[in-house]
Parts: sequence; structure tokens; C-alpha cells
Amino acid sequence: MALLVLWRALYGGFAVGCAATFPSLALGSSRTWHQRQQCLAFRDVAPQAPVHFLVIPKIRIPRISQVTAGDEKLLGHLLVTASHLAQKEGLADGYRMVINDGQQGAQSVYHLHVHVIGGRQMGWPPG
Repeated sequence: MALLVLWRALYGGFAVGCAATFPSLALGSSRTWHQRQQCLAFRDVAPQAPVHFLVIPKIRIPRISQVTAGDEKLLGHLLVTASHLAQKEGLADGYRMVINDGQQGAQSVYHLHVHVIGGRQMGWPPG
């Protein structure tokens, strides 16, 4: 609970459904391996490939469909950060970036996050 209080104080809280998910992983966790002023990255708890990490903004944006023009710079920063981290992880041969949106898009945590998945051949269509 202390982590949740600290997270909300620092970053303005989370949308319903993710308060118990990201703060416990993101603050002070060994899974957090990249942190900057605008975002942080950590390993997925249920990886779908040899390399699977998430990049999330530190500000509260529940869904990609709810972004505004004012979020443009932050969204670019998230994608550039994800790309740089993928290169650092040795994914020069390719990887997949995924942003799920809403229930039908299989979003389970309502805080915008970018999945970076790689280290194996991806299939298409994704499902």
C-alpha cells in the first residue's frame, strides 16, 4: 500500500485496474531497468517471447484512444525509447511493438503501455 501511495503522489495515480499491477513492479523493483523523467521500462511478468518488456509513461493516460494533441511529444518519446531499448536488448533482426486499446483490443491494464516483444520469429496475423 505504501508503494501505491508513493506512486500516486509522484505520478498522479493510475486508472482503475492497474493500481495493483504497475506500481508494485515499477517502483524499486529489480524488473525496472530503464527510468527517465517521462517514462520507465520493466520486464513483463508473463513474457510471450525471450525478450518482452513494457514502456509506460509516468503520467496517467488510461488508453491510447484517449490521448490528446498535448500528448504528441510524450507518445513519440515512448516509441523512441522502446526502439532504443529494443536495440540494447539485441533485437536488431526485428521485434513487435504492441499497444492494446480497450476490452476488445485485449487491454487488461488501463494505463497506456507499449509492449516490446522479440527474440523469436513472430507470426502473422497476430490473433
